[in-house]
Amino acid sequence: METRMKEDEAAIGGGGGGGQGASRGAGPGNDTVSGGATVSGGATGPDGATGPSGGAGGGERAWADEELASDPHAHEAKAEKVRRMFSAIARSYDLNNRLHSFGRDQAWRRAAVRLSGLRRGEDDVLDVACGTGDLTRAFADGGARSVVGLDYTPAMLDIARGKRLRPAGGEVRTIRYVQGDAMSLPFADGSFDVVSIAFGIRNVERPPRALAEFRRVLRPGGRVVVLEFDKPRVAPIRWGSDFYTNRVMPLTATLISRDRSGAYKYLPRSVRTFYTREEMAGRLEEAGFEVVRARPLTFGVCVCYVGRVRDETEPPTGTRALAAATSGRAA
Repeated sequence: METRMKEDEAAIGGGGGGGQGASRGAGPGNDTVSGGATVSGGATGPDGATGPSGGAGGGERAWADEELASDPHAHEAKAEKVRRMFSAIARSYDLNNRLHSFGRDQAWRRAAVRLSGLRRGEDDVLDVACGTGDLTRAFADGGARSVVGLDYTPAMLDIARGKRLRPAGGEVRTIRYVQGDAMSLPFADGSFDVVSIAFGIRNVERPPRALAEFRRVLRPGGRVVVLEFDKPRVAPIRWGSDFYTNRVMPLTATLISRDRSGAYKYLPRSVRTFYTREEMAGRLEEAGFEVVRARPLTFGVCVCYVGRVRDETEPPTGTRALAAATSGRAA
């Protein structure tokens, strides 16, 4: 197994994912899917895009302080709280990402596309918890044959549909958007070559179930790409990151978004209480993937995990994947 632990580019972001809703159905090329989830088809702008609707700043309170004092991932209403939270911050979401990542958020996503091993003109991609569509468009720009962006929050998809729906310089639209559930993907088995999720797996109600769904809709040899926050391993960098993430960012992001939902208090708390690097690699192994990369970005502020669909005849790599994800040495 090849694991490269090299410092790379990075970004702060999230995605709407989580919750329950759509049922299984069509493949990536269809205009509708079963269970009431719909794929964005045509529309009105020069790129076939519709304008955003909803998602204004403020919103009702999704997370109370006492709920965040414990583990938000254990809350029985997590899925609906996450959806309300992202609905409240949708319009200011991109601005806060750019400002609070110091402009690195797009670079992180481009790094994820590179690490995915995307085959130009051949791969069909599903971007789960796509949010406003930044990673979705990055895969399209990278040459994917088709890209579907899926999110649980309609207000985030409204923003995504209002942006470019064609790859940069392309004439054929390859991007479609679906409202749906990461834990019950509305696609047939073996529909995609790559499934990605950027800063969204911790927002899903049951991450192992979502990872199993990613495995189900991937073709033999397919890859899963998970971009998620982590704690830097070097102490001075970790201290600075903790101060910024826990003290500075919640205050400034809340002011910019005029948020009342508690979104930017939830963000650092959800990172602190989520899987460690080793646990994330282990969950991917349990879902049927071989972890071939676990690359820390920006001194380990986040990690890009890449897993390959493991042949059923192959045994799990188990402790090798965990050790590699921790040490950075090939296993």
